[in-house]
Amino acid sequence: MTILLLILGFVLLVGGAEMLVRGASGIAIAMKIPALIIGLTVVAYGTSAPELAVSVFSGFSGQADIALGNVVGSNIANILLILGLSALIAPLAVSSQLVRFDVPVMIGISILTFVMAMDGKLGRLDGAVLFAGAIAYTVILIRMGRREGLSQADNEDGSDAAADSSSRWMRNVLYVLTGLGLLVLGSHWLVTGATAAARYLGVSELVIGLTLVALGTSLPELATSVVASIRGQRDISVGNVIGSNIFNILFVLGLSSLVSPAGIPVSPTALRFDIPVMIAVAVACLPVFFTGSSISRGNGLLFLFYYVAYILYLFLAASQHSALDAFDRAMTYFIFPLTAVTLAILAWREMKSAK
Repeated sequence: MTILLLILGFVLLVGGAEMLVRGASGIAIAMKIPALIIGLTVVAYGTSAPELAVSVFSGFSGQADIALGNVVGSNIANILLILGLSALIAPLAVSSQLVRFDVPVMIGISILTFVMAMDGKLGRLDGAVLFAGAIAYTVILIRMGRREGLSQADNEDGSDAAADSSSRWMRNVLYVLTGLGLLVLGSHWLVTGATAAARYLGVSELVIGLTLVALGTSLPELATSVVASIRGQRDISVGNVIGSNIFNILFVLGLSSLVSPAGIPVSPTALRFDIPVMIAVAVACLPVFFTGSSISRGNGLLFLFYYVAYILYLFLAASQHSALDAFDRAMTYFIFPLTAVTLAILAWREMKSAK
């Protein structure tokens, strides 16, 4: 029954997110919003709806470790797994707006989350601050989109377009409402199944949230970014991931903290390891995006390597495996420093060539 709940929950989440994104994207295009802004807002927020549904439901029902682990794990998976796979399919061009504005915002709010969590809890005041940040960020992006505008050549005009515009709006609204309904039901089944699985396997709810639930709720982002990469819509591919991460922290974690009766407790493990990893992954985006303003296949392979290493570490730590110490030393004293030096050299060469 637990396995059935998990599978049905995933299916409903993916199906609901697909309908939500399709409807929301149609509405956004009708409002003449550019592709990058669509990726950062409508598509990103739509594909983050599973994280929103799962985390808010978990926070409201008192399963705070799943709420926190889902957001942190999803943000790590979005960068390392989703961008990694998308870049392997085709190198991803990175907009200058992402480097100048959106990635620094992602880094800043990741650090802010760590600072807020240092007292061991994300309370309702913390949630209110994050939620207000979500509103401010969205307003700024909408204003950017209106200034940039969308090419009139990309939009239909004439009597035929006017005649069926009403039916298209109704269809898109129906997609959004149906998608939201599927997400609510899917999140309930997923959290119920994940909690039962954690108890049965003797694994903490935090680890389940960081891995199984986080990966499951990131499937819409994965599908959207990979398809966008294949079709050459790379602004949507990258914007979807960065926008989702920002939305996850500001809106999902903020709203979860607001609705949770006692706020969201932050375990020492999350504070010592998982949230710092989320920050490190966000910071790593800046030099990767900056060097050549693209994500190469080599960068994508590096991202995937680190995601596999992160998941492996979680399960070694959860099982207290004897290989954990050797794995930890290899990552800390060899792999991480080597990567940092490589990225620094690439960034220095890029700055030198730009002069």
